Amino acid sequence: MCRIQVISLVLLWPFCSTLFAQAERPNILIISIDDLNDWTGCLGGHPQASTPNIDRLATRGTLFRNAHCQAPVCTPSRASLVTGLYPTTTGLYFLQPRLDASPVATAKPNLLRQFSDAGYLTMGAGKFVQGPNENQYFQDYGGTLGGFGPFPEQKLSQADSVKLWDWGPLDVDDAEMPDRKIADWVGQRLQKDHDQPFFLVAGFWRPHVPMYAPSRWFDLFPEQDVSLPLVAPNDRDDLSDYAKTLTIGLPAPRHQWFVENNAWPQAVRSYLASVAFVDDCVGRVMNSLQQSAYRDNTVVILLSDHGWHLGEKQRWAKRSLWNDATRVPLIISAPGFPQDQQCDRPVGLIDIFPTLLDLAKLKVRPDLEGRSVVPLMSDPEMPWDRPILTTFAPRNHSLRSTRWHYIRYGDGSEELYDHQTDQHEWRNLASEDTHRDLIAEMRKRLPSAEAKPIIGEWQKWELDAWRQAEAQRKR
Repeated sequence: MCRIQVISLVLLWPFCSTLFAQAERPNILIISIDDLNDWTGCLGGHPQASTPNIDRLATRGTLFRNAHCQAPVCTPSRASLVTGLYPTTTGLYFLQPRLDASPVATAKPNLLRQFSDAGYLTMGAGKFVQGPNENQYFQDYGGTLGGFGPFPEQKLSQADSVKLWDWGPLDVDDAEMPDRKIADWVGQRLQKDHDQPFFLVAGFWRPHVPMYAPSRWFDLFPEQDVSLPLVAPNDRDDLSDYAKTLTIGLPAPRHQWFVENNAWPQAVRSYLASVAFVDDCVGRVMNSLQQSAYRDNTVVILLSDHGWHLGEKQRWAKRSLWNDATRVPLIISAPGFPQDQQCDRPVGLIDIFPTLLDLAKLKVRPDLEGRSVVPLMSDPEMPWDRPILTTFAPRNHSLRSTRWHYIRYGDGSEELYDHQTDQHEWRNLASEDTHRDLIAEMRKRLPSAEAKPIIGEWQKWELDAWRQAEAQRKR
């Protein structure tokens, strides 16, 4: 009888050891916010930003104040996040095509598949991967739950642009908004009993255009009291024509249109209201976690896919390599790590994949191009010798160190900003001889090879701007 029991234990040990390993692994909760720049209380991007729940989460972990996306456009940014690969490797530079179009991006398991294969239950609702049939990436997907809607019968602004480019208050209850539905769906999953660790995503849509929110959130920001971003009249005088063409900003209206039509305060108010609304949704998710059985064994990561201009650098929306478009909120809270700390070392969304593998004690993936930031969660001021790379269309790159921001465009033109003295990036120092050695070092950090861009069936805006800039370069 003893012999039979021993044999049984030997046969069952692989299964049992897997269960033991899963029990020790932390749950993972990703809070993804679409198009959120640094307009949060903890990052101080706008003096009137109201984000008490995001700020509260920042006190529970490490706030990375110098975090950047790898592309200032939804699809390639999210592709880098879930594959751990740069756009220069996947060939995904533009809004189209989506993730499945890149053989390199799909050759190995993405973030969700990796954790599913490791025994995690993957669940999510809303926007996360930015690919066709988002449900294919999750074992339990709650749907878009309304996406960018609801929409009013007519546009609320005067903007003569695509349907999404609109802003203003909606006469609806919070419960009718997709992000509120996403928060509630995620909250319900947190109240369930799970017999395996979970990877749960709340993919919020706001403050992406249309910048709609229920009216009560606009009441927090009376239009006559709204503070506008600081803009220097001669800010763009030291930029190359290539840079100006590449960052033309379509489909957003031009900054001059906002000024001439007195629409700037309305749009800023709408963005602030949208941010305040999505912050409330973040609070609902965090409250659900706190009330759950998983509160002490869950890694929480809050992020945005890229930044957003609201008049800074005299432009609007994303699609630039300047700080306003590349910088993102990034907060990581994990069991056993210090709380209420800030880190100014340069990190990126591409670092999330290896970081989560590290936190879950899963096997390291040497093919990932990011770097685990777990060491920074223990020592935020440790030496960190890698500037973080952002790419916008082929041959256009940004490198951000702790202090410096270097940009090189496809025509060879360059920009250099000192964030110790010039956080608005108003003074381009690239032509000054005193920074020659610094620029030479930054050039060495640029990609040595770049994948050919994968072009979708339809392309807009950023592709057209890139082609116009390239035509200038070749003339």
